[in-house]
Amino acid sequence: MWQDTGFLTGTPDVAAAMQQLLRYLQTIPQQYRAMDDARLLNHPAPGKWSKKEVLGHLVDSAINNLKRFTDIQYFAQPYTIAPYKQNELVLINNYQHLPLEHLLQLWQSVNQQIIFVITYTPAEKLLYRVNPQYKNNEEQTLAWVVCDYVAHMEHHWTQVF
Repeated sequence: MWQDTGFLTGTPDVAAAMQQLLRYLQTIPQQYRAMDDARLLNHPAPGKWSKKEVLGHLVDSAINNLKRFTDIQYFAQPYTIAPYKQNELVLINNYQHLPLEHLLQLWQSVNQQIIFVITYTPAEKLLYRVNPQYKNNEEQTLAWVVCDYVAHMEHHWTQVF
């Protein structure tokens, strides 16, 4: 399920996704703290994010997805996911210059809230219909969107580490 595609492959397993997210919360901060500034701040190519900016992007992803995960539960179905301006948010939030500990705390806090919200989401709501607005425009479920969020994170961790 957590392949380096950037998207969910296979059947959604929300419990496994939340377990994986919890593992990330327990391991990723130490991995980031082990990197020196040169490695954290290096842009691998023009127009590519540094490792620190990737973490910032994952903060933005967490914030946007927490909102989606709650909105899906009370908006009309199918809920249509609105995209957000990823590059612009990374620049506006100036993640490259944010202290690492602040960035890690922000990422951890929002993801802890995601785990809490999803853990207490009733099973029937995980079946609510969602249009993620991907190329094939195929409807999915809230469960799929939750698992896709973790698959997206996995994709970025393979880039960073």
